[in-house]
Amino acid sequence: MEIQNHKRKKTRANLSPPFSSRPPTRTIINQYFTSDIVCHILSYLDQFDLVRSSIVCKSWHDTIHSSHLLTLAYWKHKVDALGLSSVVGTVSESTVNKYLEEIAMKQHKLCLQNESVVVNQWNGCHSVGIDQFRMKMGLVLTGLEDKVMRIWSLDSFKCLEEYSLPKLELADFDFDESKIVGLVGTRICIWRRHSGKRSMSQEHAGITRGFCMRYIDPEAVVGCGDGTARVFDMYSRNCSRIIKMHNGPITCMALTDDQLVVSGSSLGSIRVADLSSDQVAGTLRSAGPAGTKSLCYNPGSYSVFAGSTSGHAYCWDLRTMKPLWEKKISPNVIYSIQHLRNDTSSLVVGGIDGVLRILNQGTGEITSSYVMDKKGMFMGRASSSSSSSSSNNNRGAFIEKMVARKLSGDVTTDIDRIPKDLRPPVTCLAVGMKKVVTTHNNKFIRLWRFQ
Repeated sequence: MEIQNHKRKKTRANLSPPFSSRPPTRTIINQYFTSDIVCHILSYLDQFDLVRSSIVCKSWHDTIHSSHLLTLAYWKHKVDALGLSSVVGTVSESTVNKYLEEIAMKQHKLCLQNESVVVNQWNGCHSVGIDQFRMKMGLVLTGLEDKVMRIWSLDSFKCLEEYSLPKLELADFDFDESKIVGLVGTRICIWRRHSGKRSMSQEHAGITRGFCMRYIDPEAVVGCGDGTARVFDMYSRNCSRIIKMHNGPITCMALTDDQLVVSGSSLGSIRVADLSSDQVAGTLRSAGPAGTKSLCYNPGSYSVFAGSTSGHAYCWDLRTMKPLWEKKISPNVIYSIQHLRNDTSSLVVGGIDGVLRILNQGTGEITSSYVMDKKGMFMGRASSSSSSSSSNNNRGAFIEKMVARKLSGDVTTDIDRIPKDLRPPVTCLAVGMKKVVTTHNNKFIRLWRFQ
């Protein structure tokens, strides 16, 4: 009887089509409902869900924009905010987009103050510790010492692409939609994404070790151990210009759209150079006892932020070259300082003490601090369909769901009371909408979700 029941269940299961063969929900809606009905359904969504829905498919995008649902959401917000009974008038698309961005930044700021945070940690990303990464477009690029770079999806935690490295040391890297650019020894190396083709600039005699690299097509700027910033044309593979910026090694850099390069050195100095004139344009900070470990530039506020080896954070106005604030926020080295693009309110800082701190960009005051609380249950292994340029190893990652907690008060002086296993050093971080990604010189990556 048990065998017959088993066969009957198996037969019924075979009669049902597999989940992958079923049409997506959007296909069913578009097939059985008219555009007017779809528009009526979408009208119940708020502005953020409308934006997300507009990229689901072309049909929904056309329905949302042709029916001016985003404009209606804009006027509804104005009516509620001003306490009016109704508003009559037209509004431009740029005004609606600006309104959506302002609302998004406000929500992002509020989420970074949450009491608890869900953290997804995926392990086994590399065979050695990860101390650097870059994040763009929902993707994370990792890799240094194990001679391989991998691109991961933040949504699925899968390895999507893999690239082999030359035998030379990889010091820094970045990527965009079409390529990966790496600093390999004293050379610039470019990998074409999806095709895997690699090209490398020429070896240049007399160049000391490169510590950091940033690029804006078609040029890449390398910060070197001799205090020079060397400008490479990535496509002719030649070093076109050399700018002497510091007396010590350049440890960190940022580029602006106005062809300015801001660099910090191990001696503590921070200077600005103009790539169009190959001259140093100004000094934000002179050399001192604390070296400069990290910096970033916010084009929305023209602010330069920096973190030092002594735990101090700094801010300058790049237009006037004058300091805005300086704060002691950590007892030791600040490894990474970043913000969400277009956000002028919040600054995220991580360092050797392992505390993730959120700062007010305008004042430097700490608004919230986080460490791990306790581990959640084991969530399983994410399989990977790796589209590799050098191998096809189907690398996955073990996913753990964890929880971080918000600290109360100033933890700078009481940091030793928090167990070190709850706060591994934050070696690199990146900020996305309501999320922060961190690495800790270990074999895992953490995604902090501030929902």
